[in-house]
Amino acid sequence: MNNKIAIVTGGSRGLGKNMALHLAKKGIDVILTYNSKLAEANEVVTEIEQAGGKAVALQLNVGDSKSFAAFTEQVKAALRNTWNTEHFDFLVNNAGIGVHASFAETTEEQFDQLLNIHLKGAFFLTQKLLPVINEGGRIINISSGLARFALPGYSAYATMKGGIETLTKYMAKELGSRGIAVNVVAPGAIETDFGGGAVRDNAQLNQFVAAQTALGRAGLPDDIGGVIASLLSEDNRWVNGQRIEASGGMFL
Repeated sequence: MNNKIAIVTGGSRGLGKNMALHLAKKGIDVILTYNSKLAEANEVVTEIEQAGGKAVALQLNVGDSKSFAAFTEQVKAALRNTWNTEHFDFLVNNAGIGVHASFAETTEEQFDQLLNIHLKGAFFLTQKLLPVINEGGRIINISSGLARFALPGYSAYATMKGGIETLTKYMAKELGSRGIAVNVVAPGAIETDFGGGAVRDNAQLNQFVAAQTALGRAGLPDDIGGVIASLLSEDNRWVNGQRIEASGGMFL
C-alpha cells in the first residue's frame, strides 16, 4: 500500500516543520514548501528520509497567487518523480507571517501583505491544487486563537484568520461531494520564531500567556504538530467543517 502524501506550506521552520515531522512519524510522506530558507527545508527533508519516509521541498511564496499555476505543475512533477502517482491526499495551509501593529497604525501595505498570504493565498492555492487532491482527501487551514479573543496589535492578522475560519466551512460544504473533509486548527500562543519570536523570547509576554492559559504555560510546536497528524489520521475522518483550537485553554 502506498503511503499517503501531505503538502505542508511553510514547512521549513516553526509549526510547519513540526507538522511535517509529526506526519512523517505517522507514516505520511510530505511535500513541504519554503519561501526563502532552502537549507532549512532540506534539513527537514533529510530528517524525514533518515526516519524512513519520503519528502520533497518546493519553493513557494504563498503571497504571490500568480505563481500557483507553475507551483501546481511542480507538485505534479514531484508526485510523478518521487511517488509515481498523480495525486496527493492532504493539504495543510500553514504558511504565514505575523505583523504586530495597532489598528490605528496598521498600514495598507501591511494589510495587503497579510491578506495576500493568509487569505487570498490559502483560497487560490487550494483552488489550484483541487484537481490534484485525491477523492476522500483532507484539508486543514491554520487560523489562530486571535480570531476568538482579541489582543491589541493583531487586528489585521486576526481579520484574515477570521476569514479563513469562514472559508473553511464553505470549502467543507462544497468539497463534500468529493469526500474531502476540511477543518481549521487555531493554535494559541506558541514558542516559535513567529512574529520575531516574541512568545518564546520575551519573558514578560511568555508569563502573561502562561497566566491566561488553563494548563499554565505557553504552547510548544510539539503541541500543534501532533494535533495536525491526529486530525489527518483515519480516526478523525468524520470530523468536518470544524474549528479546533489548540491553545491549552487560553482565556476560558
